[in-house]
Amino acid sequence: MMDSVSPAWLPCGRHRLDLSFPRVMGILNVTPDSFSDGGRHNARDAALRHAERMLAEGAAIIDVGGESTRPGATPVPVQQELDRVVPVVEALVRELDALVSVDTSSPEVMRAVTQAGAGMLNDVRNLRREGALAAAATSGLPVCLMHMRGEPTDMQDAPHYDRPVEEAVADFLAARVAECEAAGLRRERLLLDPGFGFAKTVEHNLRLLKHLDRVAQLGLPLLVGLSRKSMIGKVLGRPVEERLPGGLALAALAVERGARIVRVHDVGPTLDAINMIWAVLREGCDHD
Repeated sequence: MMDSVSPAWLPCGRHRLDLSFPRVMGILNVTPDSFSDGGRHNARDAALRHAERMLAEGAAIIDVGGESTRPGATPVPVQQELDRVVPVVEALVRELDALVSVDTSSPEVMRAVTQAGAGMLNDVRNLRREGALAAAATSGLPVCLMHMRGEPTDMQDAPHYDRPVEEAVADFLAARVAECEAAGLRRERLLLDPGFGFAKTVEHNLRLLKHLDRVAQLGLPLLVGLSRKSMIGKVLGRPVEERLPGGLALAALAVERGARIVRVHDVGPTLDAINMIWAVLREGCDHD
């Protein structure tokens, strides 16, 4: 299953990201209310130091978010998101020369972080806010489209699918890719996120991961976010701070099923896990 995405270099602003093997994206929430680490890194210097640690542990990308998208979260004003995100992006680029992704749905933020030196856009709403698709298309940056129904405020209100969830997710993302291409956002700039935990029950999440190769068949790089999520807590009965072992298992499974970027809070342990599974998957390939 590991060959469902062809090896490729992804141009990311001033950086080039090698996706011929799995990469780790470190999460940097600069919000007071994120589900796992809200308030810990919302000061600029604290955010910078945390990013520095993640880069030292092997993160290839730092994903900065200024608006919580946990279940039940409400949108923040655009100016507040700008005030949270832009100074951090500028500092990461200037002081650490980091490849920065920005987790945002706001076209104003997309334009501002592009000017600030970000190398990727990551939108849980798959560019559906008014003006977002145009802002992404003109940014010149790669963009990750995520599957989600509804909004964070209501996405977990009894989510239901009339057919296997992996088919619904794959068809939704394929249609969204076509819409983006029609609007001038070239296919080679797109990544896909199946949206674990977004408008999905635990059973949906488990099945989606089991059949993740169905989404990988779309032929675009897959980004997955499973770190510390409630599905781990519900299956294992663990609070947020005790979900790392479960998260490592899910990260390894995701890579085996085609993921190329794994978005996590715990960079070092996750990198060890995916490097180990990748060594197994690659065994013998050099001699084929």
